[in-house]
Formats: sequence, structure tokens, C-alpha cells
Amino acid sequence: MSDAVVLDLDGREVHVSSPDKLYFRGAGATKLDLVRYYEQVAEPLLAVMGDRPLLLERHPNGSSGTSFFQKRIPDGAPDWLVTTQVQTVNGTPSNVLVARDLAHVVWAVNLGCLGFHVWPVRAADVETCDELRFDLDPSPGSTFDDVRWAAARVGDLLAEHGLASFPKTTGKSGIHVYVALTPEQDSYAVRAAAVAVARELERRHPDRITAAWWKEERGERVFIDYNQNAPHKTVFGAWCVRARTAAPVSAPFRWDELDSIDPAAMTIHTVPDRLRSDGDPWAAMYDAPQSLAPLTALHEADMAAGLMDAPWPPVYPKMPNEPPRVAPSRARARD
Repeated sequence: MSDAVVLDLDGREVHVSSPDKLYFRGAGATKLDLVRYYEQVAEPLLAVMGDRPLLLERHPNGSSGTSFFQKRIPDGAPDWLVTTQVQTVNGTPSNVLVARDLAHVVWAVNLGCLGFHVWPVRAADVETCDELRFDLDPSPGSTFDDVRWAAARVGDLLAEHGLASFPKTTGKSGIHVYVALTPEQDSYAVRAAAVAVARELERRHPDRITAAWWKEERGERVFIDYNQNAPHKTVFGAWCVRARTAAPVSAPFRWDELDSIDPAAMTIHTVPDRLRSDGDPWAAMYDAPQSLAPLTALHEADMAAGLMDAPWPPVYPKMPNEPPRVAPSRARARD
């Protein structure tokens, strides 16, 4: 390994140790290559991730090595790091990194962070949620083309309610759809709106889209994962590089690219050129937050019709109006 390099970033000296360490074997990309990538996409990266708390996905030996998630800032961190306190599902407080600037991002990369998972809140007010996020992944038997089709339906429904939305690849096999919100609600309200959207899409397209939390009920339909909006949940960050050997990027794109976007082609090597030539596909999102009210009305209509809440993940306490948290097949066997 070569000696450390010292970078001047945002008025800070950030040390990058072992810069030639191979992080992505398939892409032939090193730790320093990852740093240079984030330098090239810093403006849109920080536009969407800046001043938000981060969960770090650390791979000290590169994408092919072992990994772990780190929420708390480790001992010995520099005193200039900006942090904020968040809580886990069970109420345990954690002092976490904030994406204040590029220096903070590169500091984490030097620790082997190959994935940034981002809270939908700002560090100054972690109780107020300002993003709605839909996570669409193919079920067994469905394809990325099915995910494309379902994502288009999400975008159409949001547009019907006057909301602009912005898609990105997940860096895996799915699509995320984001809506920037005015900061006036908590994550419970945002999750309720996401549940209402998922249910409305299932009503309109029951053969291709599902809001069913239990995998045994989904079949080959695309699942709209509303629980990614539950309190304390994070989503893999836009412009961030996944810990996979080919170094794929969770890449924002425009809706008119939906039919042609190839997630496998969005990598650490290609995305900077794409940004330079085409600009930031999400540029219109950052300064145009929108009210959640139209989707809250959709949720309230479902409640008035007698629907219960949708199931929560098992790590959460039992919620009011939630149905029994047991798989349907087990409930039938028990009965």
C-alpha cells in the first residue's frame, strides 16, 4: 500500500490512508478512486444528502470483504466532525455523522464506508421528516422491467395529486422514488401517506402491484415498500456507490429516461461523465418542497372506509390500529 495522501477539503485536512487499496475488484477501483468519484459528484450529492444524519455501511477490506453497519461515531474521531443525536427503534440514542460537507464524506470513506444510508430528516430537527421515499424491488418471478412499469405508476399517481417526484436506481435491482416535502410532519404521517399510495396502486393494478407486507401474499407482483418511511428508517443515498464489485451507483435519472435506464451501466466510472454532460436530473427537487396534504387525505379516506393500518416491521412496538402481526398462513394454522 502506498503512503497516505492528505486532501484539503472544505478547509479541512483529511487523511486518506492506503489510497491504493482495492475497494472494488470488478471495477478495478481503489479507495482513492472512490474519493475522487465523490469529489466529482459533490454538488448534487450534498444537495440531496447534506446536513442529514448518516448510517455508515463499513467494508474495511473492500466490497468483497466482511462488513458491518455503524451508527455511532467511533472514538478518536476528529473534533471538527459535525454530529447529531438520533434514536434507534427501541429508543436508544446514538451520536451519528452528519453529511455537512465533502470532508465528512471522505472521512467516512477512509474508514471503509462503502455505503451511506440517509435519514429523511435534517440534523437540526430530527423529529421532522422532509422526504417521502418509495422503494420498489422485484419479487421472485418479476423483472426490472416490471419495476420500471410500477415506478411509472407511482409517478403518475403522485402527479395526479399535484406532487413532483424524482426516481433513482437503487444500485441493485430496484428503483427509489423521492418526493421533497415541506418540513411540517413526523415520520408517522409520512409512512401513513406511503401506505395510502401503495394501497391505491394495488387497487388500480392488483395483478402487477402489491402493498402486501407478507412475502407469501405478494406473488410475482412488485411490492411498494411503505415501511421504508417508518421512523428511524434510512434509505441508501442518491449518488452513493454500492459495496458491489462493479461499483454500481444509486443514480438519479429523469422520468423520460425510465424506459432506457440501465442500472448496471451506472457505475463509479460512468456517472461523473453523465453528470457533466446531462446535468443533475434532480436539480428541480431541492428548492421545491411540497405539502403532504393530498396524500394525507388519501390516507384519511382509507381510515374512514374502515381499513386498519398496514403491518409494521417486527422490530417496532405494536402500533394502534395495526392488524395482528403474524403471517396469514400462520394465523390460519393457529385458527
